[in-house]
Amino acid sequence: MKEAVIVVDMLNDFIYGKLACERALDIIPNLKKLIDAARKSGRPVIFANDAHLPSDPEMGLWGEHAMKGTKEAEVIPELEPARQDYVLEKRNYSSFFETGLELLLHTLNIDTVVITGLHTHMCCRHTAADAFMRGFRVIAAEDCLNAFTEEDHRSGIEYMRSVYDASITTGDALAREWDSGSNSEEL
Repeated sequence: MKEAVIVVDMLNDFIYGKLACERALDIIPNLKKLIDAARKSGRPVIFANDAHLPSDPEMGLWGEHAMKGTKEAEVIPELEPARQDYVLEKRNYSSFFETGLELLLHTLNIDTVVITGLHTHMCCRHTAADAFMRGFRVIAAEDCLNAFTEEDHRSGIEYMRSVYDASITTGDALAREWDSGSNSEEL
């Protein structure tokens, strides 16, 4: 098994801006630890970021947010992408939709994606759906995911588990495993 960490929408607008989710602050330390462990073990880290245009369908639901080319659409400074990381722009809930993510994962020989970021029941769930439909194994790192409410977070986790056969674990468990150099086949 070869994993990649997908970090969904950990953006200025979603942490500190227009659509701020206070609960996102809780996952930043866990995400930092997981991202560091992934980098050290040679696993790719892929940031999938909203970068909207004014004509995007989401504008009608959420108003203007994370607009392409703005500071609000950038990854928060605490999780700043490193040179070896990948940064993809998305205009839809799913990290796969017209972003080149599938091609990137195949090029890197990835067969398993670790889903992290915001929002468990929306963008992360849609990313998990598209990963599953494309034949990737899905791991949800529940302490590296969050949503506006605990109910939304829990429902997203349960949906990924029951519908996409996602393995539910923690970023901490993955980081320890990757730091020790063991294989995650037992997940």
